[in-house]
Amino acid sequence: MTGIPGGASPRSGSAAAEGRDTGRALWLPHQHGAWAMLAVPLLLGVAAGGPAPWQLVLAAAAVAGYLASATTQAWLRARRRPSYLFSLRMYGATFAVLAVALVATHPPIALAGLVVVPAAVVGLLGARPGARREVGDSLAQVVEAIVLTPVAAYLSGAFEPPIVTVYSAIAAAYLVGTVLVVRSVIRERGNTAFAASSVGYHAALVVVAALWLPAPYAFVAAGLTARALALPIVQRRRAGTPHPLRPVQVGAVEAVAALAVVLVAFVAPAVAA
Repeated sequence: MTGIPGGASPRSGSAAAEGRDTGRALWLPHQHGAWAMLAVPLLLGVAAGGPAPWQLVLAAAAVAGYLASATTQAWLRARRRPSYLFSLRMYGATFAVLAVALVATHPPIALAGLVVVPAAVVGLLGARPGARREVGDSLAQVVEAIVLTPVAAYLSGAFEPPIVTVYSAIAAAYLVGTVLVVRSVIRERGNTAFAASSVGYHAALVVVAALWLPAPYAFVAAGLTARALALPIVQRRRAGTPHPLRPVQVGAVEAVAALAVVLVAFVAPAVAA
């Protein structure tokens, strides 16, 4: 899970940035929206099963895993690879320790590896030097993230498959939408057909939410649709001006969208317990 979902990888085309801010780049990837990909499914898992102490360990493992993955991808693209080895080892070791602790105390969550490992391999293949990040690479990141929902719910001790399924679907719907929206203003900017498909996807979510979920979900879905429509328009209007739409601004919009999804999940349960 690196960079803005569907956008640029944290270090692609970053030789200049490497020279300017090497210390920071070695430890904190350049990103603007990836944290939402961790927070949303994790928090929806909490909403599905309730809070529990081990979810904090899961959160720490997710952050360490993300940083290890992002650093590995930066290492693959870097010209000075040895510079990344120390941070890569630290993040990898931290993730390994936390993951072992989680599996040792809750063995069934080892099944998550059947999903996470293949998805992570797809992400790493997409990060090879010269490789263009495709939609499939971003969707692989989404798959990795969605696993956090059932795992967080399981750690709560109140795992109810129908409830967890609904919340996992909500996480998936939001994250796939994020990939489409962000890609429509970064890698596919100016591609009217792609932007239209993004809006169409979100409009379908409004219908689904209105038919099968409590009313607040349909309102949130409508807001997400509005942002899917507005961002490409803003991007086109500001292109070539002194104030173009920047990735950090897109990331800020996605952070607000993520907050709305999480809040409605806690305020208006999608499924009665």
